[in-house]
Parts: sequence; structure tokens; C-alpha cells
Amino acid sequence: MISTRIRGGLGNQLFQYCAGRALALRHDVDVSLDVRDYDRANAFKVGLGHFGVRTIPAERLPVGREDGIAKALLKVVKGGALRSYREASLGYDLAFADLPDETHLKGYWQSERYFTDFEDQIRDDLRIVTKPSQENVDMLAEIQGCNAVSLHLRRGDYVSNAKFNAAHGTCDLDYYARAAAFVAQRVGDPVIYAFSDDPAWVAENLKLPFEMRFVGHNDGDTNYEDLRLMSACQHHIIANSSFSWWGAWLNPNAEKVVAAPTQWFGDPKKTNPDILPESWHRV
Repeated sequence: MISTRIRGGLGNQLFQYCAGRALALRHDVDVSLDVRDYDRANAFKVGLGHFGVRTIPAERLPVGREDGIAKALLKVVKGGALRSYREASLGYDLAFADLPDETHLKGYWQSERYFTDFEDQIRDDLRIVTKPSQENVDMLAEIQGCNAVSLHLRRGDYVSNAKFNAAHGTCDLDYYARAAAFVAQRVGDPVIYAFSDDPAWVAENLKLPFEMRFVGHNDGDTNYEDLRLMSACQHHIIANSSFSWWGAWLNPNAEKVVAAPTQWFGDPKKTNPDILPESWHRV
């Protein structure tokens, strides 16, 4: 069995699941999800249940800070816990493919290189199985009837949380203007569907010379609906966000144009050279 720690928002959860699932497929074993981070107050919820993920119940987890002293001591005395492995860096970890069975993964694993060997199976796992609301059904039909380009502008905790702002920063409006022009040169006249956790701010501040439609009817509990809508678009302009990364990646069209920010982190000391697939374009 392979176990993978799940933490953070839905975009992070998908990377963590896919790394664990790929390693489990490599060993022909099951994968389990360590969701202990969500046993206490958390800004996010586990959203993987809206996808066709294939897991077994978690067991033999290593000691975690959620366990408490008594439970942690009992685990140490009893033994038999999975071996824990933490990713070596933000980029692709070359040791990953050789990790043995009975490994518990801790990290973010933000690169498709962890799971491209099993892409077909991963894409099948990540089918959204929760039925869309009627409003989203109508928007899906609208998207499929035009030259739709998803655009994601993340604000939220990237703006309000000083620590997150320093680490991640936000893509400025000039980036979106350049990215929209870049995509339009390659795909013709686009209809831009703008997604954000602050749709009112985007509608007021983001002005582009293309038809724009602002998507703001889904909330944090139904964010998988936005991923479904994003992935139905033909092309993509993503933020420095794992959420819109997945909105673009889940589109299976090999001819899609994806524009992504050259600088992924606001902190110049942080870098992940493997975050973007080779076919995507840095703007």
C-alpha cells in the first residue's frame, strides 16, 4: 500500500492524490489518503470525493502532529507504520520513481512528471462524478458553443494573508493583458470566461479587448464545478495557482493553448522548474 498526505485546497489535493496513485500503480498496490490535517479547524475541505478517485481506508499511518501524545506513543510501541518520505524540493524529486511499496508520501508533488507514465488512468480517476447543477449545465453548453478561453485570477488568501502574499504573490493585470493577446494571436477571437475567488473585483478591474463573461456563481463548496467549466474551455490563461493548473490540465485536447506566468512564486528564493508541462507557454 501507498499512502499520501492530503493537505491544502483542491488543487494541492489533486497533485497529492496523483503522486500517490501513480506510485501505487507502479507497485500494483492500493493507495490510501491521509486526511488528518482536516480533523482540526481548516480553511479547506477534502474535495476529492467529487472525483472518481480510487482509494482504500487509511491505516498504519506514521505519527503525525494530529495524533496527540498518547496515540503517538502507542504507534511507536506497536510499530508497523508505513515509512514516511518527504519530497526533496519544490521541483521534481528524482528519487520518487524508486520509492518502495509501503511508503507514506508527504509533500505537494507539483509536477505532471510524477504521474505522466499513468496519464490515461489518472485522467479516468479525475473524472468529476458529482452531477452539475442546472446553472452549470447551462454554462457548459454555452462554453462548448464558442471559442472559450478560461482565465483564472486568484486573489483571496494570496492577497489577505501576508505570508501567502510574500510566498506566492498575484499575477498583475498586465500579465493577463499579455496572456490574452498571446492566446488570441494563436486561436483567433476568443470568448474569455473569467474565474476568480473575487469575481466582483475582476469584473471591475480586468478590462480586455475581447468578449468577457464572468463566472462567480460557484463557491468554495462547489469549486469542483469551476474546474469542470474551466476544463471544458478550449484554451486557458492560468494564474500562479494549482487550481487553474488543473483547470487547464484536465482539458484532454492536445491542441489546447495554455498561457502561464513565467514567475510562479512571489518569493524569488522559491522555484519549481517542473511546474509547467512542456507544451504550455510562459508569458
